[in-house]
Amino acid sequence: MVKSTRLALAVLSGLLAFPALAQDAPQLTIYTYDGFAAEWGPGPQLKAGFEAICGGCTVEWIAADSSIGTLRRAQLEGDTTEADIILGLDTAVAGEARETGLFADHGLELTDLALPGAWTDEQFVPFDYAHFAMMYDTDTMETPPTSFEELIALPDEIKITIQDPRSATPGFGLVLWIKAAYGDRAAEIWQGLKPHILTVTRDWSESYDLFLSGEADMTLSYTTSPSYHIIEDGDETIKAALFTEGHYPQIEVAGILKSSDQPELARQFLEYLLSSDAQNTISHTNWMFPVTDLGDAQDPAFATLPQPKKTLGFTDEEIAANRQAWIDEMLAAIQ
Repeated sequence: MVKSTRLALAVLSGLLAFPALAQDAPQLTIYTYDGFAAEWGPGPQLKAGFEAICGGCTVEWIAADSSIGTLRRAQLEGDTTEADIILGLDTAVAGEARETGLFADHGLELTDLALPGAWTDEQFVPFDYAHFAMMYDTDTMETPPTSFEELIALPDEIKITIQDPRSATPGFGLVLWIKAAYGDRAAEIWQGLKPHILTVTRDWSESYDLFLSGEADMTLSYTTSPSYHIIEDGDETIKAALFTEGHYPQIEVAGILKSSDQPELARQFLEYLLSSDAQNTISHTNWMFPVTDLGDAQDPAFATLPQPKKTLGFTDEEIAANRQAWIDEMLAAIQ
C-alpha cells in the first residue's frame, strides 16, 4: 500500500513537472515576411536547425505580408512587442529602422563576408543578397534590353510588371535603382516606362506570377531568380537582363530588439544564420546569394548566374532624407 502510494505520487509529480519544463524552455519569437516563414521558405528548416543546437529552446515565426509590415508592427507595439528579432528588412530600410531606436547592437564579429562591399553595421546582420533585375524568358524575348533606355525604346506592347514601393521592398529597390542610375533624369525614365507597365502590384509574387503566366514580357525580380528555375524545374529559359548603367543590390538583414527578454539566445540565432548549414538553406529556399562563401556546398547553378559589372548605392542618410520624395516622383510620373 505504501509502495503504491509512493508510485502514484511519483507519477503525479512527473506529470506536473512536464508543463513547468515546457514553460521554462526559452522561446525565440521572430517577426518576418510571409514568404520566409512559409512551408516552402527557409523558416521551417531554420527553426528545426536552430532548435537542434540551442539546448531546448523553441523558435516561433510570426509573419507579416511584407518586411516593411514587420517593422511597422514592432513600432506600434513598442516595448510590449513579443518579437526578439526582426528578420527580412533590407539595407534600403535599415536606416529608417535604426532611427526608431528599437534595435540593439548585435555584438558579432562580422568578417569574411561575401558581399558587394564592406559591412560595418552594428545593429543589423546580413543573411542573403542579390541585385534587382528585370527578368525575361528566352522563349519569348530572344534579345533583351541592356538598359532602361533600351527598354523604353521597345514597342509599347512589350509589358512589364513591377511592385508598389510603399508596400514591397523590391518596388522601393526599383525606385532607388533608377534614381541612382539616372539622378535628375529619374522622372523622365519613369515617364518612358509608363506605357510598358502592365500593372503595379502590392507584392513580388503577384508580379512574378503574371510574368510566368505570359501576361507580361518582363518583371522586376533578382539576378538570382533564375537559380530556382534551373535547380527546381531544370528550366534555363528564365534569365536576368543585365543593364549597362549598373544594378542596385538588396541585402536582407536581421536585428535584435532592445526589448527582447532573450538577447543572448537572439544573438546565438544571428550567429547561426551565418553558419554554412543556414546559409545553404537560405540560398536554396529564398533563392538569393549567401553572404558567406559556401565553397563546394553551393549548388553550381549559382555560379552560372551573370553578375552586374557595376553596383549602385545610396547611404542610409541619403535614403532617409529623400525616400518619400523619390517615391512621390515615381508615382507622379506613371499615373
